[in-house]
Amino acid sequence: MTKKYKIISKFIKDLSSETPNVETYLFVRDNISNYQLNINITSKALKNKLIEINTTLKFEDPSENTHKSHFEIVSATIVQVTNEIKEKDELQKIILCDVQNEIYDELTKSFLNLLHNSGYPNIKFEKKIDFEELYNQKFN
Repeated sequence: MTKKYKIISKFIKDLSSETPNVETYLFVRDNISNYQLNINITSKALKNKLIEINTTLKFEDPSENTHKSHFEIVSATIVQVTNEIKEKDELQKIILCDVQNEIYDELTKSFLNLLHNSGYPNIKFEKKIDFEELYNQKFN
């Protein structure tokens, strides 16, 4: 099966690590296991069958404590789709599933570098996100 899209370019649009003070750093370091990885995917149509896909990863503490650090990366992927794409659901699958599967490993590697360089060297994301499964849960 031939791909109906081509990744033209990708780049880090925004990168953020915020730890306001030493007390917060020490608290977060001891409680980093409470943090969860969240993902958000948005897209915007451009000219000439181009689409900008923004994939945001946030590593955050869902609890209500006052000592929190903020970690976020936004990756932009520019994709050109072929004329063969006629259905909206076909385009959705490319944006939410196919492109994500292609960029995810590199994106998480960049994000983990940010976390490690921010003073949290032992963080790993054990579970790889199954975009195919998430897509099927949402749309089937």
